[in-house]
Amino acid sequence: MRRLPVYLLLDTSGSMSGEPIEAVRNGMQTLVSALRQDPHALESAFLSVITFNETAQQVVPLTELGQFQIPVLSASGTTSMGAALELLCARAAAEVAKTTAEQKGDWKPIVFMMTDGAATDQLDAGIAAVKAAKLGAFIACAAGPAANSADLQRITDSVVRLDTADSNTIKAFFKWVSASIATTSQKVDLAKKEAAGLDDLPPPPPEVNVVL
Repeated sequence: MRRLPVYLLLDTSGSMSGEPIEAVRNGMQTLVSALRQDPHALESAFLSVITFNETAQQVVPLTELGQFQIPVLSASGTTSMGAALELLCARAAAEVAKTTAEQKGDWKPIVFMMTDGAATDQLDAGIAAVKAAKLGAFIACAAGPAANSADLQRITDSVVRLDTADSNTIKAFFKWVSASIATTSQKVDLAKKEAAGLDDLPPPPPEVNVVL
């Protein structure tokens, strides 16, 4: 079976404390519950969670949906976004099965990154790693007015913005992420077509604005 790897990169810096981090926890619950009711996602989607504050760490390795446990998230410290990008590429290289002469590998990973601020470390090495990695769609979300969407546009062409980082808006974002994973898992299953960007995903809800 060819897996659809999904990496969630979540900003857990100090500015996310309070309502935003609570909303991310609830959003993860919503996402996992919705995907577990989708037969295509249940069969092919594997989830991993990478958080970044002073450091970046993979808090959940790539795990099948049925076994996935929502990690404990708490907010503190700075925003090591460059380190998160480098860790993403290292983990994807280790966890995603490559196509060989004998077998088809996994589908290209899709990535959803969410931040409410700006990187406090160097992004260049992380951006270079992302450009070199064989990733599928990479969606970066600037949550709230303090998020630096210019940084995100250096990483990927697919950038969306939330006007606020409150519970309703973050919930809407996670619902859309869930729908995007479900749609992609159906496409790879039925049409053997991978997602390369926003055009391959469902239209975002009104709370999620595409940055042009």
